[in-house]
Amino acid sequence: MVRVTVRVVPRSDRTAVEVGPGGIRVRVRSAPERGRATEEARRALARALGVGASAVRLVAGAASREKVFEVEGLEPEDLRRRLPGV
Repeated sequence: MVRVTVRVVPRSDRTAVEVGPGGIRVRVRSAPERGRATEEARRALARALGVGASAVRLVAGAASREKVFEVEGLEPEDLRRRLPGV
């Protein structure tokens, strides 16, 4: 299991997972209302890592743009291979 810290950018024109100098950024179309942006970010992160959505669980940051997710069945070296630049 690995923990991943991401910054969620709501109300974007597209859904995407990006890795840059500031870390992992997940852009989502949803507004930050009633957990919609968090749920979309969780699913986008799962897709980018090649795991099922149920393998990604929010650990911290439900009401924040900075969120921490746990990913079951993934090791740190898998994370670096699937998201180069991390």
